[in-house]
Parts: sequence; C-alpha cells; structure tokens
Amino acid sequence: MSHADRIAANLATVRARIAAAARAAGRDPASVTLVAVSKTHGKEAVEAAIASGQTVFGENRVQEASAKFPALREANPGLKLHLIGPLQTNKVREAMRIADVIETLDRPKLADAIAAEAARTGRCPELLVQVNTGREPQKAGVDPDAAEGFVEDCLRRGLPVRGLMCIPPVAEEPGPHFAALAELAQHLGLGVLSMGMSGDFEVAIAHGATHVRLGSAIFGARAPASPAVTRA
Repeated sequence: MSHADRIAANLATVRARIAAAARAAGRDPASVTLVAVSKTHGKEAVEAAIASGQTVFGENRVQEASAKFPALREANPGLKLHLIGPLQTNKVREAMRIADVIETLDRPKLADAIAAEAARTGRCPELLVQVNTGREPQKAGVDPDAAEGFVEDCLRRGLPVRGLMCIPPVAEEPGPHFAALAELAQHLGLGVLSMGMSGDFEVAIAHGATHVRLGSAIFGARAPASPAVTRA
C-alpha cells in the first residue's frame, strides 16, 4: 500500500470513528470538524488527504505553514488552515496572513499584537483562546481562573474569539479537562470547542468537541521536529 493509500484508509477509519462517537453522544456527526494536523509532513501527504476529501488542516509552526500552504491553497481554494501551536508575537503578521483560525490566543501581549495587525489590515482570522486546564507551567495557555476575564477583554476589544481550545496533561484522564472547558465555553456563550487528539478524540466528542485535531492517526508518525523556540 502506498503512503497516499494509507492516508486515505486512515482518513476513512477516523471519519467512521468520529461519526460513531458523535452518534453515541446523541450528536450529528456533521457537528464535529476534523482538523488534520499535517505538521512535519510534506506537501505530498497533504495532497493525499485533500484527494480523500479533507479540507481543514492544522499546523504548529508559522514558518512551515507559510512554506507549505500558499501553493496548496492556490490549487485547492476551499482549504482552511488552523494554526494550533504556540504563537510568538513576532510571527503574528505572517500568521494572520495565512491562517483562517488561530487556536492559541493565550496572553494579553499576543492579543495586543493581533489587534494591532487587524487594525492595520482590516482582516483577522477567527480566534480560539487556549486554556491550560491542567495548570502545567511548561505548557501554553491561559490559567483557567483567568480565562473568563481574558476572553471578555478580548471580546470587548472586538477580537473575533469564537471558542476555546485545550490540551489536557498527558498523565491525566482527559475527560474532566474536556468537561471543564465545555462548561467554561457554555458560560461564556462560545460555540467552538477544539479538544481531542489522536488518543482521546472520542472522549472529547462525548464532552461536546466541535473540532478534533488528529495528526498521527491520519498521517502516521511525525518526523522529528526542530527544538521549540521561546515565545515572546
């Protein structure tokens, strides 16, 4: 089986599992959007997913996404790109140029940079606020206790915050984290919940996820990534 055939087969399996999880939760499978996380995978892998009907992709690094997606978009105008990795303020201009959704708004300095660029260009991608539900010091995301105030401040400034995103701690059951994020989103009147990855997306769907971010379940193991850079 070729790599493209494996991606097509993996997508079919993932879509069936998403649909089954949604139905088990009493939800319409169409209410769950699959974000295919293509970070560290080349343009050919993305093209194979596109050939199987996938249109929504996620990338961690602005530089990688900038190198990969402009040509793909030109050939496939319906593509949507989500940036799902920690975002440095000095990458905001390029991020806002290429992304349809930025899922990792998590601090006032980043909100300031996004607001300034939106004022300059008149365009802003949809935004999700990343919440550090596990309060992990090494992980990006606003503290849960500060999330409500941060979201409300962003909305007052006119930033298009549509929902919340989280990545639960690896060593903990994800369900309580997904439940907490869903409760916060409902309290704030936000409709988008990006939560759940290859190992826990069915649990996330049971807790109301509207977007699940799957990489290895579709594309296989990732190539080694370069060391992360410090956010500004």
